[in-house]
Amino acid sequence: MLIPLIPSAKINSTWRLSYGYSCCMKIIRFAFLFISVSGFAQTKILFDANKAQMCSNADWVIDADVFNLGLGSGGIMQAGQSNEANPAKTPTPAQSGITQSTPETYWDGALSAWAVDLVKLGYTVETLPYNKTITYGNTSNAQDLSNYKVFISDEPNILFSAAEKTAFMQFVQNGGGLFMIGDHTGSDRNFDGFDSPQIWNDLMNNNTVQVHPFGMSFDSTDYSQTSSNVANLPSDSCLHNAAIGNVTQIKISGGSTLTLSTSQNNSVRGLIYKTGASNSGSTNAFFARARFGTGKVAALTDSSPPDDGTGDPNDNLYFSYTGEANGNHRVLLLNTTIWLAAVETPSAVNEVNKEETAFEIYPNPVHAENLQVKINDGLLGQKLTVVSTEGRIVFAETINTNLTTIPFSEFSTGIYFLRIGEVTKKLVHLF
Repeated sequence: MLIPLIPSAKINSTWRLSYGYSCCMKIIRFAFLFISVSGFAQTKILFDANKAQMCSNADWVIDADVFNLGLGSGGIMQAGQSNEANPAKTPTPAQSGITQSTPETYWDGALSAWAVDLVKLGYTVETLPYNKTITYGNTSNAQDLSNYKVFISDEPNILFSAAEKTAFMQFVQNGGGLFMIGDHTGSDRNFDGFDSPQIWNDLMNNNTVQVHPFGMSFDSTDYSQTSSNVANLPSDSCLHNAAIGNVTQIKISGGSTLTLSTSQNNSVRGLIYKTGASNSGSTNAFFARARFGTGKVAALTDSSPPDDGTGDPNDNLYFSYTGEANGNHRVLLLNTTIWLAAVETPSAVNEVNKEETAFEIYPNPVHAENLQVKINDGLLGQKLTVVSTEGRIVFAETINTNLTTIPFSEFSTGIYFLRIGEVTKKLVHLF
């Protein structure tokens, strides 16, 4: 993200509002259709403000009414130290008041346009404040990650603790969606010695659940360019959504790149690349996504695209969300959030272009008997999981043979999803 090292024209707020409003109105008829078929209403999305996302010239929050945070010892944010945004858990005014014509200035944060758009799509959004904790499976924490479908962290500036890293891994493993947004090398806004690429790499390289879980790492690079080098994946849900739009470019304004490894995670895919790079390669990616366990991860290498140009009056913000890259940033962010939040179905998994013959299941429907799974050699060594419609993992094991037996007599009747690698199939358990 631009700290103001790279000049950018300031666009007046009147134009900003009218442009954002007109863009929104163009998709209203699609948005209503999309909401009616998608069932987003109870899906909660948590935006991270726990890792100094409001420090220096950043304002990566969805709303703030109080501006009293500042740097304390070790780069930790403390109240009463300065005039940085101090977002509360629940944005105000209430999101129940948002309609399809509500402007992004309904809330006061550089990520407010993104958050308001998500509410228009039927999601519920919240903030994790600076003084709260990141946990998974802690019933005493009202903001435990298990209560949310997606966690969005835009340019964290403080290292995650060992317990927090475990929480992230378990959250994704068990069906959560994690959106990791980084920035360029040297973007250490709180001067604690760590920038966001280092912080994200520390999460992936130094946790107790699985090292290199997502098959991606942030590079120590700094690029600024507009790139139309988009992967040729016409069924990919992050790039293409009939209601929101298709992603055709991105503007990176001081961002890093990603290196990808399918040997670490065979589901990882680069979706947008640096100009001149291979758009199906393992280096120079600006945006990528992967699956881990029954969950999903997306990574963006620059914090500029979500910036809507409004928020903390003490910061120099820039109109990038719809004001740059021909509106593609909005499309990419919404498509990706929808993908991260979606409960997988067989049709949704077709986006990865895997053959339906990757494995076979029989009988289907299955009664009080064993389910047989016949698996091609290419999937040996992968993890097989069976997930209920509530997102609960009822069976998981690593595949070592071409034929696996699952004792379905032990499970409740209902619909389940069986996933191996990137391929998911639906099965029905009857009496």
